[in-house]
Amino acid sequence: MNHEMFSELVKSLKEASQIKRGELKPSRTFTDETIDVKVIRTQTGLSQTQLATLMGISVRTLQNWETGRRQPQGPALALLTVFQKAIEPAVNALIQRSN
Repeated sequence: MNHEMFSELVKSLKEASQIKRGELKPSRTFTDETIDVKVIRTQTGLSQTQLATLMGISVRTLQNWETGRRQPQGPALALLTVFQKAIEPAVNALIQRSN
């Protein structure tokens, strides 16, 4: 490790200590927003098979999300967020698309 890299590492550790003590605000924060897929599906009034078909995923994937073994990511998470905010229009749009 060269001197420049070491200096950056030391600087980062000092900043982390300041953030922990509340002396410095972090440059960014992350939140772990879990989404309750089972609640969303129940609100849609669809079965697991129906919702999985509309979303273009396997029933097993949906079941893994509902039981918490896995969390949806990427486009699936975005779509579930839309369901959460506007269930009826989202479901209707997907049903019309599939017909």
